[in-house]
Amino acid sequence: MSGMEWLEAASYAVTIVGLPFAIAVYLLDQRRERQNEEEELFLRLSDEYADFMRLVLDNADLHLLSPGEKGTLSEEQRERKQALFAILVALFERAYVLVYEDGMSRQQARLWQSWADYMHEWCRRPDFRAALPALLHGEDPGFVAAINRIASEAMAGR
Repeated sequence: MSGMEWLEAASYAVTIVGLPFAIAVYLLDQRRERQNEEEELFLRLSDEYADFMRLVLDNADLHLLSPGEKGTLSEEQRERKQALFAILVALFERAYVLVYEDGMSRQQARLWQSWADYMHEWCRRPDFRAALPALLHGEDPGFVAAINRIASEAMAGR
C-alpha cells in the first residue's frame, strides 16, 4: 500500500470514527452547559428568595412568618405587607417563567418543585390568598393559572 493510499484509508477512518465522536462530545458538552445554566438560574432565583426573606425579617411587625393574623395592622403596615406580597408574586412569576415548562426533564422538575413548595407555603396563608387577585392583574396567564390552582389546593388543605 502506497503512502497516498494509506493517507486516504486514514482519512476514511477519521471520517467514520472521528466525526460521530466529535458530534457526541459536542452534544454532551451542550447538555452539560444547559444543565449548568439551569442550576445557575436556580441559584440566582434562590438568592432573590433569600433577599425577600430578609425583607420579611426586617418587617417582623407584619408577622409574615406566623401562620395566622396577629392583631390589627395599621394602614402603613398593611401597605408594607401588600408591597411585600407584590414582590413575592413577582418573584414567583419570574421563577415560573424561567423554570417551568410542560414536559420538563427530571432536573427541571426538581428545580421547579422547590418553587411550587414555596408557593404552596405562602398560599396556605389566608391573607396572601386574599391579596392574590389584585396582584395577578396583567401577569403571565400560565403563571396565573398555576398559582390559582396552588391557592385552591392550599385552601382545600392539600
